[in-house]
Amino acid sequence: MVNLDQNDLKQVFLVIPAFNESKRIGQLLKRVAERYNIVVVDDGSSDNTYEIAKSVKKEFPTNVFVCKHFFNRGVGAATKTGMIDAIVHNAKYIVTIDGDGQHSIDDIDKVIEPLLNDDVDVVLGYRNFDDMPTTKKFANNVMNLITRIFYNVNVKDSQSGFRAYKSDVIPLLKIHSDRYGAISEFTREIKTNHLSYVEVEIQTIYTDETQAKGTNIFVGLKIFFKMILDFFRYKY
Repeated sequence: MVNLDQNDLKQVFLVIPAFNESKRIGQLLKRVAERYNIVVVDDGSSDNTYEIAKSVKKEFPTNVFVCKHFFNRGVGAATKTGMIDAIVHNAKYIVTIDGDGQHSIDDIDKVIEPLLNDDVDVVLGYRNFDDMPTTKKFANNVMNLITRIFYNVNVKDSQSGFRAYKSDVIPLLKIHSDRYGAISEFTREIKTNHLSYVEVEIQTIYTDETQAKGTNIFVGLKIFFKMILDFFRYKY
């Protein structure tokens, strides 16, 4: 873990979208709440994700904030809600991670460090595709290609949800999709707004649950067709 100053970390907020993550969210929040500010957004879960998040807030009342969507709107919408709430609480830096435990918390400081050094506006975490299950590897490679074609942005992992932003760039980002397509739109907006960025390799923890979520072939096709529609809808 990178050794960052505690005064710097006070300005960092983790935004964690969560949908039916009752098995994992409590442990995740307790582990990161000791070091970071957190905004967790329950995205209309049908389990007790929200209640667990609220119970963790009781343990860490000054740095854990809980938002709730009353119906499932999608990871893009939950991320946007979390970012807005983080800014309301005076976040200077915002880090997005998934709520299913697939991201290693040991990588958080590594992703934050370029922002704290004032080197870039955005940090993109990228996964090692060689370690990725075959179907996800194929789907993510296809999405990288599609992102390159439609948005003219060449990044190593266009679908990674582990990213960090200076909070003052968030209002510049025009994100239309409420679901997984938002991740590609965040990538597009980096180029559109001429934001500086760096890519940092991250670990991924693959479990049956994490493999069932995220970008697979079917999700990739849905994002692809949505990108076609949005490309013409918002370009002209």
